[in-house]
Amino acid sequence: MSIVLENVWNSTDMWMEFENFTGNPPTEEDFYSPCPEDTETLNKYAVVVLYALVFLLSLLGNFLVILVVLYSQVSRSVTDVYLLNLAVADLLFALTLPIWAASKAKGWIFGTTLCKLVSLLKEVNFYSGILLLACISLDRYLAIVHATRTLTQKRHWVKFICLGIWTLSLLLSLPLFLFREVYKPPLSSPVCYEDMGANTTKWRIIMRALTQIFGFLLPLLVMLFCYGFTLRTLFATHMGQKHRAMRVIFAVVLVFLLCWLPYNLVLVADTLMRLGVIQDTCPRRKHIGRALDATEILGFLHSCLNPFIYAFIGQKFRHGLLRIMASHGLISKEYLAKEGRPSFVGSSSGNTSMTL
Repeated sequence: MSIVLENVWNSTDMWMEFENFTGNPPTEEDFYSPCPEDTETLNKYAVVVLYALVFLLSLLGNFLVILVVLYSQVSRSVTDVYLLNLAVADLLFALTLPIWAASKAKGWIFGTTLCKLVSLLKEVNFYSGILLLACISLDRYLAIVHATRTLTQKRHWVKFICLGIWTLSLLLSLPLFLFREVYKPPLSSPVCYEDMGANTTKWRIIMRALTQIFGFLLPLLVMLFCYGFTLRTLFATHMGQKHRAMRVIFAVVLVFLLCWLPYNLVLVADTLMRLGVIQDTCPRRKHIGRALDATEILGFLHSCLNPFIYAFIGQKFRHGLLRIMASHGLISKEYLAKEGRPSFVGSSSGNTSMTL
């Protein structure tokens, strides 16, 4: 009788883990933890609607950002090139959101190939996003604190830097791509997760450590260092115009942190629990599972927010968009002339960023 009860507990716990699955599959010890079924999960249909909304907004917003940057070839700055790549990353990730939404409602029904591909795009988006923001912070630091254009005056260097970021992001995402596959757990729908054999726990901890260090901690330290000295210089020298020109960049970084920092903090807590640093209890496991669900949705939301920042804060972006609309007869040239062309300074490339 005890063996039967133990098997029931194990199946229930395994079902709970996969039902709350957020990209971090259960470890071996999860199958031996008698935790009752968690019925207070996020409403999957509300999540589907939210994903659909984010998909539409991200598709429209990032497409407009790419269009404006590509249209403004003459005044395109180094920061614009970084933000262009950031918009491309968000757009590629947005294309996977309908698949993630369907998997929330029906389970993973798309096979292993799409499982690997959409997981790869998600990871590449995260890595490239924070690495590009770190490069922008370094560009602002060199331009304002050291007043130098040596690094970014040569445009081909910026192209190589962006290519290096995409390559590094791809390399850091490859382990997930290689090990992801479709699995059908008992009492649950199919899921897309990584299976690394007998040493799944150890390899997952290593993968998480790499993500936390190279995909969040180191770029965050670079940004804090660069923006800390940049702000000190701006306030010390009373460069009000450059201070206003930094508003968009600060807003972009702040929104990124607000969207992805909670998920990373919960992921650290989950890792510490699996390592035994903090006690593994059923209530704690449930709370962390729900927190992973909620904070991952917040991270997904980030892919559509940057265009709103550019639209509401970036005067030059708005002017660039109006200029495109005027060239296609959507608005009158008189209205465009009345708006006026904003003039800002502070780009290390010698041109003003379209978002500043």
